[in-house]
Amino acid sequence: MLEYLWKAAWSFFGKGEPAAEDWVADQARKILHGKARQVAAGIRRRATTYGYRGPERAGADEAARYLENKSRYLRYDTALEKGWPIATGIIEGACRHIVKDRMDITGARWGLDGAEAILKLRTVIASGDFDDYWRYHLRREHERIHHAKYRDTLVL
Repeated sequence: MLEYLWKAAWSFFGKGEPAAEDWVADQARKILHGKARQVAAGIRRRATTYGYRGPERAGADEAARYLENKSRYLRYDTALEKGWPIATGIIEGACRHIVKDRMDITGARWGLDGAEAILKLRTVIASGDFDDYWRYHLRREHERIHHAKYRDTLVL
């Protein structure tokens, strides 16, 4: 989202102009408060008010279009209230750690079932729930083997 705000900023300010940084920070704060559509409208209004046309306002129009089209995904205020991460770096890092570091081993070949099983196990380990999972697994395995084997022969 910031890259689009910077595209708009370069429509309004000269490169390296300190006011651009302040403007981007101000718009980003508004978006963090759930006001992406209002920011988009403000960008369009500013470009129109200053009489920008064509290539001169291309960055502003691209930013406004992005914010309008993605506004339902830019509910950072809701995500923050719920304690969800809003930075994609966290998600990308988790994907690299869980998926890529294991699946992208040189020479490894994965079928869908095997890959899914390994990824599930890696997520259980990464979340710190492996001990609980293993106790559950052993209990279920014991039930599967022993209860099924003796179910029909028990006399009550």
